[in-house]
Amino acid sequence: MATFEDLQVLKSAEEIADSIWKKVIEWDEFARDVVGKQIARSADSIGANIAESVGRYNFGEKLQFLYYSRGSLFETKYWLNRTRVRGLMNAEDVQKYVNELTSLARQLNTFASGLKGVRTELSNKKPSAVREDSPAYIAVSAEEFSGVLFSEDDLNSLNS
Repeated sequence: MATFEDLQVLKSAEEIADSIWKKVIEWDEFARDVVGKQIARSADSIGANIAESVGRYNFGEKLQFLYYSRGSLFETKYWLNRTRVRGLMNAEDVQKYVNELTSLARQLNTFASGLKGVRTELSNKKPSAVREDSPAYIAVSAEEFSGVLFSEDDLNSLNS
């Protein structure tokens, strides 16, 4: 059985986060403190939220954590732009990460859409309410009824 670690979307997020980490630890202390911590946290948060979504039972919560992951992805793109402008990464490296994050965003959207599909499929299989079959009633007029409704014993048991 596959585990959450086997998810391609999670593997992609981990590769990006680990690669960014390796760049950041080479920066001077000020750059690491101001920009490095932020970009490393946002990149790590992408995969962390994917992992957390898998651990949730409720489909709404699963999707919410995938949306958090996508938010962290865009935050990471923001910090990549800051690294380029501030001369911490060259434009080619930044563009490489942006392309990888764009691909990851597509994977996240596909993963979320798949969850929505499963949720819809399951909700279509479940009845919305428990219903019993209606009993069959046979109505006859008094003239058509020839039987006895209650026996003498039935009536006596009611009086006891």
